Amino acid sequence: MNQHATNNMTEPLLCVRDLAVNYGHVKAVKGISFDLMPGQITTLVGANGAGKSTTLLALSGLVKKHAGRVLFGGQDITTLKPHHLVASGLVQVAEGRATLTRLTVRENLQLGAYTRKDSAAEQAADLDRIYTLFPRLKERDGGLAGNLSGGEQQMLAIGRALMAKPRVLLLDEPSMGLAPIIVQDIFRTLKSINREGLTIFLVEQNVRQALKISDHAYVLETGEIVLEGSGATLLGNEKVQAAYLGG
Repeated sequence: MNQHATNNMTEPLLCVRDLAVNYGHVKAVKGISFDLMPGQITTLVGANGAGKSTTLLALSGLVKKHAGRVLFGGQDITTLKPHHLVASGLVQVAEGRATLTRLTVRENLQLGAYTRKDSAAEQAADLDRIYTLFPRLKERDGGLAGNLSGGEQQMLAIGRALMAKPRVLLLDEPSMGLAPIIVQDIFRTLKSINREGLTIFLVEQNVRQALKISDHAYVLETGEIVLEGSGATLLGNEKVQAAYLGG
């Protein structure tokens, strides 16, 4: 675990207070509060329609917040536009991967760096690092993203997000639609990049896998947080087992 994760005196890197999101008259997220501690993997689990993806979209500025505040590194980012959030280091890997199918693998990855102001050499070094992390992408470097398998497209989506140099990586259902062996690979990679110090916020329906790699987790039901604890604690919780793990 990253050293930050064990330090109880550490301030939250992302602090969410009383976040509410409405779709018309429907209250999708009902005033939830949670923290992301630096260097930790934090997971939000829950059934379909619980409000998990809506929470991520609100953090990314892609859906309007009805109420609440979001602090990132002590700065109020509640009303920032999506591209300003990316530039500040809050970067989301969208559900469904959203790769640009008519561009090459390399072009997709380079687009991830669009908000960066550093040198071409630094960006090239990060590209090399992503190819080390995902050797399959290096093999397909000049090929069209549309020709990749589902697992390779998920790797590309994560790699593209990493090219933005995130301080917090938001992931929406990274295991969706993937074969179990690929899911294992994806989770292993997430754990690996977390060990390098990256803070991760994971929304995931594969509850068992997600809780196994999580330092902390929250359970969301119909827009409200009903449980929280360490990943291990929730993995052993009878209510969580009955609802999500077939216990």
